[in-house]
Amino acid sequence: MALVTGASRSAAAALIADGRVRARRAVVVTRSRRVEAGQRLTVPQVDHEPAACAPDPAVRLDIVHEDEDVLVVDKPAGLVVHPGAGHDRGTLVQGALAHAPGLAGVGDPARPGVVHRLDHGTSGLLVLAKRDDAYDSLVAQFGARTVERRYRALVWGHPDDDVGLVDAPIGRSIRRPTRMTVSASGREARTRYEVQQRFTAPVEVALLACRLETGRTHQIRVHLSAIGHPVVGDDQYGGERGVLSPGRPLLHAETLGFVHPGTGRPVSFRSALPADFRDVLERLA
Repeated sequence: MALVTGASRSAAAALIADGRVRARRAVVVTRSRRVEAGQRLTVPQVDHEPAACAPDPAVRLDIVHEDEDVLVVDKPAGLVVHPGAGHDRGTLVQGALAHAPGLAGVGDPARPGVVHRLDHGTSGLLVLAKRDDAYDSLVAQFGARTVERRYRALVWGHPDDDVGLVDAPIGRSIRRPTRMTVSASGREARTRYEVQQRFTAPVEVALLACRLETGRTHQIRVHLSAIGHPVVGDDQYGGERGVLSPGRPLLHAETLGFVHPGTGRPVSFRSALPADFRDVLERLA
């Protein structure tokens, strides 16, 4: 893809992730797909990415922890993590670059320091690497699935069991390429959940604690929708309903734990539920 478009590898990967590449009219859902001789690809025209994204001092960061190796921030809902289609300015990474210019040389120049992401509408904890060795360590930890990631989600309905595991592969939807879906041809995905509270008025909803065992795009949102309990406010996966309209999926990355790349010791950080999430909970009984 990078050779075909002349764009960087990260830009080519983003095209595939956004469902904008087709082979024989079918959406390409994996970067490792082999192309056969004579096969027709449909690829949109793209602008070549700059070598690096620009700092944006207008973006204010809620810094939870910072040292010479890592920067842990509490991302508000509505803040995009890094530049992409339609988001050239005002992203979290650009704010981080203005705060810590040394990030510019770490990892992918288009998304410096980024080792994982949160969806646009998801709030909560995210870690950035400030040095190359810290970047390599965190990437390895996420790849080995040793990073602790716990979320809180408000979902429609009441799950039958207080504790559950959703073990279902996730891939890109062929009919709606900007969405993910449970698919036999998808990648392994596992989400554990525990019901913390059940509400009956004015509607039946439940507050869940969720733990990621894998880290697929939209994983918690897709898995909870697949079992009939979409996240409240999630307009992509069936969670936008008139009675409660928070304006975003009520999903919050509450806990983030990893082995510190510099000290080798486990560290863990916690974020309180944001005001919009608490406001909805206070209206329930």
